[in-house]
Amino acid sequence: MKKSRLIVVMVGVLVLGAFVTGALAQGKLLCISPYKSHRGESTVDQCLAKGDEFAIVDQYGVVHILSKREVELTKAFNPQIFQQKAFSIKYQELAPEVKLFGTTVKTSQPKPSSQ
Repeated sequence: MKKSRLIVVMVGVLVLGAFVTGALAQGKLLCISPYKSHRGESTVDQCLAKGDEFAIVDQYGVVHILSKREVELTKAFNPQIFQQKAFSIKYQELAPEVKLFGTTVKTSQPKPSSQ
């Protein structure tokens, strides 16, 4: 009886660890609209109003394109994510990192050009 409880507890800890690790994953919110290049001159919300599409790209290059429904729901739960500066894939190194659920974690600063 004690051995089965120990196994259940161990499995529970492993499952909980997987959820915590997934919640800490980070990515970047990037504009994926063709023929457009954003370098932080406008906000994500302004670009969405113009019809641009956005995706969350994780550190491994896995892309999740945000549908209109996902954008609406995200605005309802976390509107500040759409107030951040917009960056296209070309300037992804300048885009701020976001946690999976939209909390801004770190803003990258442009590297000084060496001339």
